[in-house]
Amino acid sequence: MEHPVVVSLQDIVVDFDGEPVLTGLSLDIHDKEFVTFLGPSGCGKTTTLRVIGGFVQPKSGRVLFDGQDITNLPPYKRHVNTVFQKYALFPHLNVFENVAFGLRLKSRDEKAIRSQVLQMLEVVGLKGFERRRVTTLSGGQQQRVAIARGLINRPRVLLLDEPLGALDLKLRKEMQLELKRLQQALEITFIYVTHDQEEALTMSDTVVVMNGGLIQQIGSPEDIYNEPTNAFVADFIGESNILNGVMHRDFLVEFAGREFTCVDKGFAPNQLVQVVVRPEDIQVVPAIQGQLTGVVRDVIFKGVHFEMHVEQGDFEWIIHSTRASQPGEMIGMCIGPDEIHIMPREE
Repeated sequence: MEHPVVVSLQDIVVDFDGEPVLTGLSLDIHDKEFVTFLGPSGCGKTTTLRVIGGFVQPKSGRVLFDGQDITNLPPYKRHVNTVFQKYALFPHLNVFENVAFGLRLKSRDEKAIRSQVLQMLEVVGLKGFERRRVTTLSGGQQQRVAIARGLINRPRVLLLDEPLGALDLKLRKEMQLELKRLQQALEITFIYVTHDQEEALTMSDTVVVMNGGLIQQIGSPEDIYNEPTNAFVADFIGESNILNGVMHRDFLVEFAGREFTCVDKGFAPNQLVQVVVRPEDIQVVPAIQGQLTGVVRDVIFKGVHFEMHVEQGDFEWIIHSTRASQPGEMIGMCIGPDEIHIMPREE
């Protein structure tokens, strides 16, 4: 069952010094959902987050929270808290007082404050750290303090603006799983901003791919990866081989100089299309057995697989395989019907 809409953005327009940033953006975000805004720098994802938080006033459009118009409501009156990339902790306060800060602003009694802070520190894995100075903590621990401070007032929505950006790779991966665990345990809506595709695919219930102030696609991580709606999404989410082709009829497409059976239908006869094939979906076979043949230009070891660049005519394929061919070797490539994704060709 789908949860009710908690935040609704309606035709949001934002510009800075006359330069458009958001151009009529509309989006519904549901309760208890982990939503990620994903896109390159300058695409408008952080601005969208700040509009929800009340830190940016849109030029036009409305922000609704539980159906109520909060467009002109200041941040402190919204049921929203924010965790920033620079955690903005108070260096002169210890862990306990950093987390308790929001409760003290609400004049809660000391017994209630102590109980709630200790409970929240246990939730984020910092039990016993309450008297530590935040300046002595690691980056991951500081981030947990920031999250605890953001959650202590039990907001309906927690906004997270690239909070893992300052962490090393191993810790970032650990914190991705930790954030997802927290979101599910607390049943709070998380709205997360990142330019990291792996973060978005790992944590999210819903991914909102943005570019140029516009939403390019909304969907589950699986939908975004396996069924991109345009070349930008296909290219931005993971690596892709994107070729021009012709959809001769339902289930038959021509690209790279030959015809392939596919699972797509509904295109006009002989419609010009773009074809997406993921690098891991290409089977490397002896040249004589391949639907296509090409020459291996170079091979890069990536840990869990080898990345091969293969020249076939005037196109260079990217192939991910657990077995490496040799530079200069002629190989065959086979692509199954389910591994071919067809999109209308963009002008």
